[in-house]
Amino acid sequence: MIKPRFALAIFLGAFCFMHTAANAACPALLDHEMRRLHSGESVDLCATFGGKPLLIVNTASHCGFTPQFESLEAIHQRYRGQGIGFLGVASDSFNQEAATEAEAADVCFINYGVSFTMAAPVPVTGADAHPLFRELAAQSRPPKWNFNKYVVDREGRVAGVFGSSTRPDDPAITGLLEELSRDGG
Repeated sequence: MIKPRFALAIFLGAFCFMHTAANAACPALLDHEMRRLHSGESVDLCATFGGKPLLIVNTASHCGFTPQFESLEAIHQRYRGQGIGFLGVASDSFNQEAATEAEAADVCFINYGVSFTMAAPVPVTGADAHPLFRELAAQSRPPKWNFNKYVVDREGRVAGVFGSSTRPDDPAITGLLEELSRDGG
């Protein structure tokens, strides 16, 4: 018979091993938590998006490209059943985000019906950039403006970067997302 202390030691050892293995499998790009827009809840990027192709977009509520939320939501609805993740990250790095998170949330959730994950405002450029955007920049380039789009493969590698004027439903983006969802990339 196994003594209770020995059983507990085995359990804790196995738990630590599984936790370490899970963290080791998480790509550096996704090894972060972000607070949800206008919420106290956090999103564990690894748990939410790990192992999935992912579209990451830095957003702003008062930008000429803000209407792109409509096509972002449309492709989210189109691909959500295919294991593709979508992450919008609000930012005032280009001085066009709403003055309050409540207003930014209204723009996203009420005006455009956004249902994909939206993160609270963070810097996306410069020395204060959120670690997610520092890693995106290290792999490709920093956002040049609002509504910059990064397509990331299952291993957390940037597979494509698209500027603000490229609509989210552009065939270059949707084609890359479809390719990554099919080939396990």
